[in-house]
Amino acid sequence: MSPRPMPRICRIPVSVGRMLALLALAPGLALAAPPETWSFDPVHTRVLFAVEHAGFSHAMGTVSGSTGTLVFDRDDWTSAHLDVQVPLQRLDLGDAKWNKAVLATNLLNGDRYPQAHFVSSSVEPVDGDHAKVCGELTLRGVSKPLCMDVTLNAVKRHPLPPFRRTAGFSATATLSRAEFGMTAWKNVIGDSVELRIEAEAIHGNGAGEPDNGTAPPADAPPGAEPAAEPTEPAGTDPANPQTTQQTTPQTTPESTTP
Repeated sequence: MSPRPMPRICRIPVSVGRMLALLALAPGLALAAPPETWSFDPVHTRVLFAVEHAGFSHAMGTVSGSTGTLVFDRDDWTSAHLDVQVPLQRLDLGDAKWNKAVLATNLLNGDRYPQAHFVSSSVEPVDGDHAKVCGELTLRGVSKPLCMDVTLNAVKRHPLPPFRRTAGFSATATLSRAEFGMTAWKNVIGDSVELRIEAEAIHGNGAGEPDNGTAPPADAPPGAEPAAEPTEPAGTDPANPQTTQQTTPQTTPESTTP
């Protein structure tokens, strides 16, 4: 009996085998792509804050010109990372005297600490368009944890030239000013500060940075501190620093308020 012929082994060329392996791994490679980097547009990014004013109303102000970067993948919120600087010298409450009072040494101390800085540490998605972003806020030289509720409004090509791809967000948060060392004016200014942030970020590094006028003088020695602003009199209302409390008690209860 003649021996039975050995079966032929089908061999795939090495180049074809590698191609098939890459095709099999393609979905995994796509998922492993790094998230994109975005730059905040300082013109269309603004922080609004509101704080109680002597029980009568909630004073509102804004800070424009924020800059920073956002690493973001809409399909994977957990990979997001936020690093933003807020130029406090651009604060505006609608009145020059009030602006100066809030930036004085016993409140924001804007000359010594011209910027607030937030860096995220975790992002917890709620759904496709919402997430809780937590991190560390440095304000007035003090760093404390802060969480924001963030809404993704849109990610799309901007309809106006130069038609850059833009992501838009809204966020809210609440902080205690006392935790950041601002304990002055307890009888006039509330402790709880409500924040609302409206932000637009441009894909890549297309956003410019405005001149916020906070750079120290060229001849200032390293570590030099600016001269302290005078502290307002004890009865001065930050909204109207020209008005002081009566030094002689009156017969009506209203005389005890600034």
